[in-house]
Amino acid sequence: MTGPAGATSGTDDAPDADSSADTADTMRERAGENRVKLWLLLRANRLVVAAVLTFAVFVAFVAVAVALSPSLATKVGASDPIETLFASMITAIVTGATLVVTIGQLVLTQENGPLGDQRERMDDTLAVRDDIADLTDGPTPTDPAAFLDAILGAAAGHAQDLRDSVDDEEDDADGSGRDALRAEVDDLVTGLTENADAVRGQLDGAEFGSFDVVFAALNFDYGPKIGQIERIAADHDEALTDDERGRLGELKATVSLFGPAREHVKTLYFQWALIDLSRLILYAAVPALVVAGLMLTAVDAGTFPGRTLGVDHVTLAVGGAFAVALLPFSLFVSYLLRVLTLAKRTLAIGPLVLRDSE
Repeated sequence: MTGPAGATSGTDDAPDADSSADTADTMRERAGENRVKLWLLLRANRLVVAAVLTFAVFVAFVAVAVALSPSLATKVGASDPIETLFASMITAIVTGATLVVTIGQLVLTQENGPLGDQRERMDDTLAVRDDIADLTDGPTPTDPAAFLDAILGAAAGHAQDLRDSVDDEEDDADGSGRDALRAEVDDLVTGLTENADAVRGQLDGAEFGSFDVVFAALNFDYGPKIGQIERIAADHDEALTDDERGRLGELKATVSLFGPAREHVKTLYFQWALIDLSRLILYAAVPALVVAGLMLTAVDAGTFPGRTLGVDHVTLAVGGAFAVALLPFSLFVSYLLRVLTLAKRTLAIGPLVLRDSE
């Protein structure tokens, strides 16, 4: 996979990763991972993942409690494991919620600063937008999906211009150098345009904040393409005309812009997701505290008498309450799975290919 933006994960026995431009374009193909696993880590709705984790905790708790002897109902009657369990849970929930607020404040702190720093940030941003406008021959879009789409569209256009220029140029004396050049340029342009068109289709209609924009951007494997451009320039330096060298340089500059553009969008998504996570954990902490408090103060061996399908009602009640009390943690895990996976897949910026068997 693109270990990162340009970096790919997956084992490779070749001694020189740069010698091949055959890396798959889509992130799933580069990762070589199970489709379900990748869906769980990245694509699945984080609230659904948290709900599944919560339900799994409930099922596991009840199953183990039923399998153990003596039963939980017997232990509740003889001692007070409920008080021990949920007293600890209340402490953990309060501590965790406080920690989340602190993390949220750190994220927001990055957006604060004196006027001079804010002006410098604005100037840097506008300078990059001007560079993109020069290469795309139009104003830089403000929508994140359209922003990435414009760069991909410009890259595909410059690639086609390069192929046309190479095809139109007359052969040299024996024609062998031009034939090899045409073959490599055609391979580069075909792969780049097909990859760019596929990603642009995924970006169409994608809204920032839903992860669709970032996920689509992961599928443009720009790193090996930059390496391929550099190899063409080095291997066919004598066969290239000045116009073709200029077009290669223009194509490289455009493709290279996709790296920082994607990293910028990814960084904004990280901040967006962490703020959402902080808010959701604070929301979940309230019912979790209420449930834990009720279990601590109002539940004993006689509160839930009887059995269903051989399972004591008190076991179901304690298991359900424990799962609800862990809901803030389930939310934390679900978001962290996506953030850490995304961070690993985008560690490197530029034509550096990282490979990992995991």
